[in-house]
Amino acid sequence: MNSVQNAPQCRKFLNGAGWKQIVTVFCMCMFFLVVPLQVSAATPVSEHGRLSVKGTKLVDQKGKTFQIKGVSTHGLSWYPEYISKKAFKDLRDKWGANTVRLAMYTAEYNGYCTGGSANRKNLKKQIDTGVKAATDLGLYVIIDWHILSDGNPNTYKKQSIAFFKEMAEKYKNHKNVIYEICNEPNGGTSWKQIRSYAQAVIKEIRAIDKKAVILVGTPTWSQDVDAAAKNPVKGYKNIMYTLHFYANTHRESYREKATEAIQAGLPLLVSEFGICDASGNGGVNEAEANKWISFLNKNGIGYVAWNLSNKNESSALLKSSCKKKSGWTASDLSQSGQWLVKTFKGSLAKELTSGKKPDSTASGSGSAKSVKASSKYCKVSVKEVNSWKSGNRYYTQYKLTITNKSKYQISNWKVRVNFKNAIKKSQQWNGNYSYKSKYLTVTPLSWNKRITPKGKVTEVGFIVSSANGKNKVTSVKFL
Repeated sequence: MNSVQNAPQCRKFLNGAGWKQIVTVFCMCMFFLVVPLQVSAATPVSEHGRLSVKGTKLVDQKGKTFQIKGVSTHGLSWYPEYISKKAFKDLRDKWGANTVRLAMYTAEYNGYCTGGSANRKNLKKQIDTGVKAATDLGLYVIIDWHILSDGNPNTYKKQSIAFFKEMAEKYKNHKNVIYEICNEPNGGTSWKQIRSYAQAVIKEIRAIDKKAVILVGTPTWSQDVDAAAKNPVKGYKNIMYTLHFYANTHRESYREKATEAIQAGLPLLVSEFGICDASGNGGVNEAEANKWISFLNKNGIGYVAWNLSNKNESSALLKSSCKKKSGWTASDLSQSGQWLVKTFKGSLAKELTSGKKPDSTASGSGSAKSVKASSKYCKVSVKEVNSWKSGNRYYTQYKLTITNKSKYQISNWKVRVNFKNAIKKSQQWNGNYSYKSKYLTVTPLSWNKRITPKGKVTEVGFIVSSANGKNKVTSVKFL
């Protein structure tokens, strides 16, 4: 009875202001339910904005030190399948990266400067795909002019200027784009030559893009940062200098070079590194890699790991058996990849076990009888890793390996490598070297002179040049 009597009053309420009140309340409830779902999580770029250089540090839009933690692609012509938004999202969300580096080779296989016009068009399309994906994900992105076998960046200076003018015009309004104008000058290229090239390229970029950070390579595969510190590029802001290392080859002496450069006021960025040998392959040395990361963190220096691929080499971050292009699990990662995810503190690191592999077997005290290395106790070999021509000289990179076959500890070693033709010194690492005409002699440093029973020395290597492209090692022996 009461409900019937109240019905007219209900209809009056709904037909009047009451209905509007219900709609208003409903809309407000829906607003608060929906809006939180639409708020995007902070990304590296949305949180830190445009980067710049202050003193020796890279800083964000608030002037706070910003440390790049990135992953480099392999050559875009080799592994274009990893240049995607899905892959980069995994790097950001699961690996802990805030930067990707797009490595565009200039001379090697389908290089930008050695391939045809269709190839150049395709490479620029890959760059654009990578920049767009990184931008959509709020990642910083490095466009890398990846010189290697061409050695001297002046070889293709004209092409470089044209390329970076085009890139600067296209991305001048992007806050996240960084230009790396010469990956690893080598083959005896001096800092004076690199500096001249850098001045010319930077001038053209700055005419278009006034603010982007620009990375300049340094002599000897971007390792001699101390040389650049003595006479850096003048007249421009937001310039940094690259330091590259491979932890099982480049050790304390290279950190000393970096320290000298920093103390001289040179801003550094490690735009490429690995935790294996300088060849990009060979033994992995996590202990030495951790020393490098501690040094870089202490000095606020960013670092970018080489390389996102499943290539069958130890610097590749994916296992060679992994066929996935994204959606990787911890078991898909190589030893280098697993170490990197743990170092970046990515969420994928939770899948990894806490077990730690032992370090290199190259040195140790041991209690075994000590003997000097000889063919009776050891095997020595020299393997060609890479070769190229620069100017009128032919360069070859070699890796030296000593294996202790015996039950005794090797206390010291001395090796002579003989060549068919005369050689000249180019670069060397992890040993003391002397050169004479057609041979060189190598002796150890303090940390790799002892070799445990059944152990190896694998970190020693050198680059020599000759006037003859058919030069080769004729013999290698203990002295």
